[in-house]
Amino acid sequence: MLYAIISEDIDNSLEKRLQARPAHVARLEQLQDLGRLVLAGPHPAVDSDAPGESGFTGSLVVAEFDNLISAEQWADLDPYIAAGVYKKVTVKPFKKVFPQ
Repeated sequence: MLYAIISEDIDNSLEKRLQARPAHVARLEQLQDLGRLVLAGPHPAVDSDAPGESGFTGSLVVAEFDNLISAEQWADLDPYIAAGVYKKVTVKPFKKVFPQ
């Protein structure tokens, strides 16, 4: 089943994000290599693909996991959590309807 991992950043998270990004991206690449990643990316703090120093307010990952517990366990090990980037992470089941 698919799960949405919705993360909210602390204020002024950009420096911490940049430091932890390589490890964060490596985990997403592993999911992609397994064919389990549907989409992933950050939420820019301003209306721009390149927010610069404004940074980001959080992230969204939609991926396939065996169950909610395994999705939560995967999310708990995100390097952004260890680096103090995220203040809140929510994991929810997700039903993809479109695109088909």
